[in-house]
Amino acid sequence: MIIASEFKAAWWLPQAHMQTIYPTLTRRLTAPVSSVERLELPDGDFIDLAWSTEGLSEDSPLLILLHGLGGSVRSTYAAGLMHAAKNKGWRSVLMHFRGASEEPNRLARAYHSGDTADLNYLLQLLKQREPNSKKGVVGVSLGGNVLLKWLGEQKEQQLIDAAVAVSVPFELRLVADRMHQGISRIYQVYLLRSLRKVFNRKKQVFKDDLPIPLRDVEKWTCFWTFDENVTAPLHGFKHVHDYYRYSSCKQFLAAIATPTLIIHAKDDPFMTPKALPRADELSSFVTLELSKNGGHVGFISGNVPGRPVYWLETRIMDYLVQQIATIKPA
Repeated sequence: MIIASEFKAAWWLPQAHMQTIYPTLTRRLTAPVSSVERLELPDGDFIDLAWSTEGLSEDSPLLILLHGLGGSVRSTYAAGLMHAAKNKGWRSVLMHFRGASEEPNRLARAYHSGDTADLNYLLQLLKQREPNSKKGVVGVSLGGNVLLKWLGEQKEQQLIDAAVAVSVPFELRLVADRMHQGISRIYQVYLLRSLRKVFNRKKQVFKDDLPIPLRDVEKWTCFWTFDENVTAPLHGFKHVHDYYRYSSCKQFLAAIATPTLIIHAKDDPFMTPKALPRADELSSFVTLELSKNGGHVGFISGNVPGRPVYWLETRIMDYLVQQIATIKPA
C-alpha cells in the first residue's frame, strides 16, 4: 500500500538539500549511550553495539537501530531516535556495521548494502537473551536497505514485531547514477570520504599484507568505480553489477510478512522517483508513506525559523508503539 504522508516541511526549509543538510550542520545532540558491547561473530570478526537502557526496565520494548553509509552512534539521526525511544519508555541498541565503530574490524571486508548476515545473527541472539520482549527495527538509508532485504529473505519470522525503513536506496544502480549528477555529487564526495576512512584504517590491521582492493581506495571517485574495485571484490561479488543486483532491496519487498513502514520523500536528492517501488511490488504488510518534500533523512517541520521539529522521530515511534499495542499476549 502507498499512502500520502502528513509531513509538511518547514516553510523556512522547503528545499530537499536544506532538509538533508540542516541537521548535520546545526543539531548538537549526543546519543544516550549507557554501555557498549562487543559482539563476536562466527567468522572471527566483531561488531560493536551501543546500548541505551539507563532508567528503563529489562522487559521494556527494544528498538534496534541500523545506521546509514558512513554513519554511527555519533550520527545526529541516531542520537535523535535513541532519545525518542527513551522518551517512549523503550530501550534501544544501535548496531554498528563492521568497521563503523571506533576500532577497525579484523577482516579485510567491511559492510555493504546487501549484507544481512550480521543483522540476522544479532536478532537471533537477542531472541535467545530476551524471548518475550517486544522488538522493532529501524533502518536508515543503507541500513533501511539491509533491513528490508532481511525481512524479504526471512518472509515469516518470529525475531521482531515491526520495522521502519527511512530514505531507502531501493535500486542501487539508480542511486549510483543519481549521485554522480549535479549537486548530488557533493553527497557522493562526502560518503566516499567516509568509506575511505573505514578502509584506510585497515592499514593498521594488515600493514604490509594489505589486500589488493584496499591499496587504491583513494583512486576511485564515484560509487560505480569504488564498488567495482573495492566493495565487490572484498565481499565476494563478480563485479559491481552483480553487487547492485544482489543487494538492492526492491526485489524483496513483495515477500515481507512483518508489519513494515517505509518513509520516503519524493525529492530525496540521493535518487529519483524512478527508484520507488510500485504498489504491486509491496506485500500487504508493507506501507510506503510518501511525502512531497523531506530530502534524505530530513523531514523537518516547524513554523518558527531556527526551531526545527524533527517529525521523523515522532512518526517512527508512534508507528512502532501502535504496532506493539496490537500484538496479542501469548
